[in-house]
Amino acid sequence: MEHQVVPMEKVSAPVTPMSMIEIAVQKGADVDQLTKLMELQERWEAGEARKAFVVALNEFKANPPKINKNKHVGFGNTSYDHASLDHVANVITAAMAPHGLSFRWDVSQNGSVSVSCILMHQMGHEERVTLTAPADDSGKKNNIQAIGSTVTYLQRYTLLAATGLAAGGDDDGRSAEPAETITDEQYQTLVALADEVKADMNKFLLYFKLESLDDMPASWYDRAVKALEAKR
Repeated sequence: MEHQVVPMEKVSAPVTPMSMIEIAVQKGADVDQLTKLMELQERWEAGEARKAFVVALNEFKANPPKINKNKHVGFGNTSYDHASLDHVANVITAAMAPHGLSFRWDVSQNGSVSVSCILMHQMGHEERVTLTAPADDSGKKNNIQAIGSTVTYLQRYTLLAATGLAAGGDDDGRSAEPAETITDEQYQTLVALADEVKADMNKFLLYFKLESLDDMPASWYDRAVKALEAKR
């Protein structure tokens, strides 16, 4: 019995701007036509890159890394735990890499400090989150240290915001605004008073649970004066 062979339908390749450009070149398209097709190709590639970025980010968030608090901060009656920048960055970098994702920061200063965290996909699409804050001049920091402190703080929070993650139990948000510390004049007054009453400054700092006198919150100043006066 003779079997009839039914020809398979020809499977056509998907039409893309690049395939249209190839056809246009074969047909002798002019420069204007090719330029428009190239622009269309660029938009198409950008759209494909954005789709790939969204898929990769969703896959990353489907199994997010656990970020533990690895640093304790304590001075006086203030105490909190948080995840340091290097710890956050290392954990997120390792979790992103299998999905073709990475990140970087842009920093600018115009009065205040602005930090942008840019999430990037290997196909070229990127998105950013920006936060701005004044330089952290608490604790008698110099200008460079004040800027560096704010940059570090904003780098950590822009990265967490951009990835939609949070450090487990991270509670230093309540300390986002640094506590106001004593003024230079108050600092000098305490130093002079301590010298006058022959107070042991190490024991004095230990009593207030401070590493340095210039870290003393302004609200403690009156209590510190009374404690020194009691040594007379």
